Amino acid sequence: MHIGTARTALFNWLYARHTGGKFLLRVEDTDKERSTEAAVGVIFEGLKWLGMEADEAPVFQAERAERHSEAAEAMLAGGGAYRDYMTAEELEAEREIARAEGRVVRSPWRDVTEPQNKPFVVRLKAPLDGETVIADAVKGDVRFQNKQLDDLILLRTDGSPTYNLAVVVDDHDMGITHIIRGDDHLNNAARQTLIYQALGWEVPVFAHLPMIHGPDGAKLSKRHGAQAVTEFEAMGYLPETMRNYLARLGWGHGDDEIFSDEQAIAWFDIKDVVSAPARLDWDKLNHLNNHYIRKAEPTRLTGLVETVLAGRGAPLLASDIAVIEKTLPFVRDGAKTTLDLADAVAFALKRRPLELPAKAREQIVGETADRLGRLRSTLGALPHWDVPDLETALRGFAESEGVGLGKFGPQLRAVLSGGSPAPDLAGAMVALGRDESMGRLDDALSLVS
Repeated sequence: MHIGTARTALFNWLYARHTGGKFLLRVEDTDKERSTEAAVGVIFEGLKWLGMEADEAPVFQAERAERHSEAAEAMLAGGGAYRDYMTAEELEAEREIARAEGRVVRSPWRDVTEPQNKPFVVRLKAPLDGETVIADAVKGDVRFQNKQLDDLILLRTDGSPTYNLAVVVDDHDMGITHIIRGDDHLNNAARQTLIYQALGWEVPVFAHLPMIHGPDGAKLSKRHGAQAVTEFEAMGYLPETMRNYLARLGWGHGDDEIFSDEQAIAWFDIKDVVSAPARLDWDKLNHLNNHYIRKAEPTRLTGLVETVLAGRGAPLLASDIAVIEKTLPFVRDGAKTTLDLADAVAFALKRRPLELPAKAREQIVGETADRLGRLRSTLGALPHWDVPDLETALRGFAESEGVGLGKFGPQLRAVLSGGSPAPDLAGAMVALGRDESMGRLDDALSLVS
């Protein structure tokens, strides 16, 4: 499920909620090679993770082939379609002539109504003159000259329906009023409109969304990084981040950058979508994800970090979960992703005795070691183990020693974290707790002595 598909789904979901309509899902699985169970599962999982599950059970297009054939037969009966008996060789010869004359393929069987006893495809009998106008809700009126629209195949020689016929029949039967999709389908809109007209059905509102480009303005590709929704999940982005961010790709509400689902639903209108391509901006995405990480419930963040660590093969004890939850408030403000959070809590999960970095071992000698020993006595006498008291104690100790925090702070940090990233000293000690903090300090002093 590509990020562009996810944004399309989001715009459909927002518009359905905004108008009091229904957000429906159809799996267009007529291509059996591509429509594997795993591929379909990715779509369902992506929508579920994004929090945009359909309002009704999904429709599987392949199960409706008989209904599609019925519609083609109705078009034949009404003169909107015809049986084309051209062989593969005859079709290729016609293509060559059409290319040379600068026109689309026209079958000599267009106006023959008498059935023949040989294989055929069913083709749309497109008008030869005039124009087909798509009143697009995003792009405005888009005009197609009918002479440039070919008689597309509706049923293949084996009787199976083609994509354009199937989607028109399914959209009609599902009561679809608005089709919001990528602008790579704009040409299909003209052909599908002709099918609607041939069947005497009302044409839904079309809204074709522009592409999403990379930060450099080029079409989004693998070189720009993640593309699939599952990749963004694996990279540590939250679903509410993606909903907020994707909503801003091609649509906006004034200067509002951060908004809730409720606000997006209240504000969203398809007419406000811009027709120019949007650009993926990683800095904005990271800033937004940091915002939602800071807002998230601690228990939920703990579970997400636990999942990340488990995925890395980190052995976790039952007691580690409480450590993670206790540490998160001190590290979440600087985290862009849940991967960052997992890195940031790693120091608190280390097992004693910690291995000190070589540089720290070289520095914790002489007066520095003696000073840390005196600091240990000061910290051990504290009646309360919280950030304000620890910060006051550290400042007071530095003043009593006649030095700045820089004379012992880096070494104390190394003792507490084992060289891993950690929050400020007071935050790190509160996250670790009194016993663990003092134990790590005792281990280090014992090691250097």
